[in-house]
This record gives sequence, C-alpha cells and structure tokens, in this order.
Amino acid sequence: MEGMREEEGPDGLEAGRSLPSKRSNSNGHIGIGNTSGPHHQHKALSRHGRTAHSLSAASLRKKSDVTLLTKVPCFGLRNLLINLQEIFFNTKLFFLFPFVVVAFIFFFLHLNQGWIFAASLVGLVPLAERLSFLTEQLALYTGPTIGGLLNATCGNATELIIALFALHNGQIEVVKWSLLGSVLSNLLLVLGTSLFAGGIKHLRRPQIFDKKQSDIGIGLLFVAGFCHLLILVYGYGYASTETNFFPSNQLEMSRLCSIFMLVVYGMHLFFQLKTHSQLFELEEGDDGDDAVDEEEQPVLTWWSAFAWLVFMTVLVAVLSEFIVNTIEEASQYWGLSVSFTCIILLPIVGNAAEHAGAVMFAVKSKLDITLGVALGSATQIAVFVVPLSVIVAWIMGVDMDLDFKLMETGSLLMTILVTALVLQDGTSNYMKGAILLFCYAVIAVCFLAVRSSTLGMIPDGNLRTSLSTSRSISA
Repeated sequence: MEGMREEEGPDGLEAGRSLPSKRSNSNGHIGIGNTSGPHHQHKALSRHGRTAHSLSAASLRKKSDVTLLTKVPCFGLRNLLINLQEIFFNTKLFFLFPFVVVAFIFFFLHLNQGWIFAASLVGLVPLAERLSFLTEQLALYTGPTIGGLLNATCGNATELIIALFALHNGQIEVVKWSLLGSVLSNLLLVLGTSLFAGGIKHLRRPQIFDKKQSDIGIGLLFVAGFCHLLILVYGYGYASTETNFFPSNQLEMSRLCSIFMLVVYGMHLFFQLKTHSQLFELEEGDDGDDAVDEEEQPVLTWWSAFAWLVFMTVLVAVLSEFIVNTIEEASQYWGLSVSFTCIILLPIVGNAAEHAGAVMFAVKSKLDITLGVALGSATQIAVFVVPLSVIVAWIMGVDMDLDFKLMETGSLLMTILVTALVLQDGTSNYMKGAILLFCYAVIAVCFLAVRSSTLGMIPDGNLRTSLSTSRSISA
C-alpha cells in the first residue's frame, strides 16, 4: 500500500516519529495502527502485559538520542555504545549510578560499615529501575501473558534478593522486618504521599479511581494479614499442644499457610492475565506522556537485554549482600535500632524510583496507575515474596515462620484496615493522604524507640549503643 512501510528495527528508529505501520498482534495477525494516540497506547499495554509497576518505572525514563552513535563505522563498537547509552543514560536516575562504584570502593578500602551500607542502598535505586526496564525489553519479544507474568513477578526482585541473602546469613528478623517495611511503605508512605500530592494539585475537582482493582488488592492483603494473625495467635495459645497431625507446631503451620498464599497469588495472576484482564488494563491519556510510546519498540535485542539483565542482577545481588552484611553495624553507627533501619529506611530508599513514579501519576490524576503501583507492590510482597521466603528458608534448612511478633503484626493489620477504609468509596482527596502519612509517622516513631533507650553519645560525636543493646541486637 502506498505511503505505508515496514517498521524499522531498533537501530533504525527515529526519535519522535509517529507513522502508520504494520503490527503483528499476539495471535499472529497483521493489523495497521498508528504509533501514537491513546487508543494505540491502550492496545500496547494489553499486548505486552505492562503493569502499573512498570508504568511507574517508565515515567522516570527519557529518550536517548543515538543519532551520533549510528554514524560510528564499526558495527560492534556502534552497537556497544548504543547499548551503553540506552542502559545508563535512558533514565532520569543516571546520576545515582556513581554510588554503585562508591559502594565497591568503600568495601575494598574497608571503610566504615555505615558508609558502605548507605552507598549500597542509594546505588540500588537506579539498578532496581534498570531491572524493570530490561524485564520490559524482554517482555516486548513475548506475548501478553508471558510479558505480564514477567512484569508481575519481577516487580520486587530487589526485596527478594535482599531476603535471600539475609536468609543465607540466618538473619531471619532482618528478612521479616524488611518485607514488612516494604508493605507498610507502599500502603502508607507511597499511597499517602500520592493521594496527598494529587489532592493538593486538584483541590477543586475530585479524583476518582476504579474501585474494582483496589478491592481485589485489599482482599489479597487481608488474606496475608489473616495468615499472620492466625500464626501469632497459634503461637501464643496452642504452640505447646501435642498432636500427631501436620502441621503440629507454629513453624509447620507457617509453611502450610505460605503454600496456601502462593496458590492464592497464582490464582490472582491467572485472574489478572487471563480471565479478567480487562479489569487491569491501564490506559494513559494524551497529556504528553511518552513513556508507553517510547517503550513500544524494543531498543535492545533479546540477547542484549538478557545479558544486561544478568549483569544488573549480579550487581543488585552484590549490593544486597553489602547491605545485609553491614545492616547491624550501620544501625549501631547511626544510632538506630535494626528494626527501624529495616522497616523504615530500607524500603524508603530501595523503592524510591517506583515511589516517585506513583506520585507523578497521582498529580496527573491517574490514580488507577498509582493504586496499581502501591497496592500491587504491597500485594506482591505480602502474598508472594513473604511466603516464598518461608518456603526457600525451609529448603535451606532455616526455620523462618510467619510470626512477625505482636507490634509488627498489629502494625500490618491496622495498616491494611486503614488503607481499606480510605479507599472504600472510590474517591480521593488530600485529607485521605494525610491520614495515611500520619499513620506511617506513628509507626516510624514506635520502631525508632525500640531498643534505643540506652543510646548514648561518645565524646567525638558518634552515636553508639550500650553493651546490653548491642547484645540484644546481635541476638
């Protein structure tokens, strides 16, 4: 057909072009579409299985101008330079990459553990966003189901890697605190900041969101909270009861509940990606957002994306090991309890990229995407990463259960309840966001006070804990 031409590959794309093109959908049929416009973007989201989490990460990306690099005569060097530019400069967080190098320098120079922890934590921010980008690149070469499965299961890869290293070191409390902190941070801090910022931006008109998605997310969170509560009550009231049946104790009960939660999460993925995918389709408006249009075409080949994904995963694993190995010493150096460091500081910095994206979408009155980020991440942690950690610990011979202790479990249950009440009518305003933020502040103060009554100042100004506190932390 005159005026039509086949799409060019990644190396031949021109930034900013919006031309009609032939597109192959997931069932192999060829259709004609336009690379711009809300309708086409909506179809792209469904076809590649993009989630709110991936959209949030995409909001922090920017277009890379590879015009000069395409003129490099050597084919291999040209592709390498284009790959490096897409990986390290195709993000607004590129200025944080030096912290990855700084963390390695601090480690090899054997500097203070607190500074190694801080540099590693900040270095994880751009790496987590790049993991999301590379996962999407691979998803573009698959159908909507596989792409959605990749995006839905790799959204919290950083938390899972940290949990695995902590389990390997036998730091069960660190695993529990860090995963609990991720749930609390997403439901209270991220969602609260987003609703507050969106409400301030749109004072004169209400913000409305699709309540069907939030109801499903809240329901899954209640399942997780219900399991934690039962394990806590069982430990207090029936742990000493002798029985010949499985489960016979709190640990075995936790493992059984974890299997149930993984089954529920698997059903949720089937529900989201297959039978009721229309409930989770996210459509962007035409207000200038180009993240979706930019990511429709792969900018990396499949093998390049896979190789970079392996490399970034290794970097995340190394920094995660730095964090796990230094978290207790860093907490003592900064004068904080380990629980506060794990529950409050670790999730805030580690998930900063997706948090920023969620707030940006709320300001643009796209609360469905914001809720997808906050509730989606919290649900994935509570119903997938936590039970998976219990099962992996079982395989490793580590006795990790779902008993998160009284204050932690109470904080989780009350957070789920408050979030459900805030979202019950399908509307949002800044006061609802403020309620969530105040709840998060109260929880942060409580965990800050834990084991900190004996903190003192030494003459040179550094904080330290008493011998008894150090022993309790080590225990």
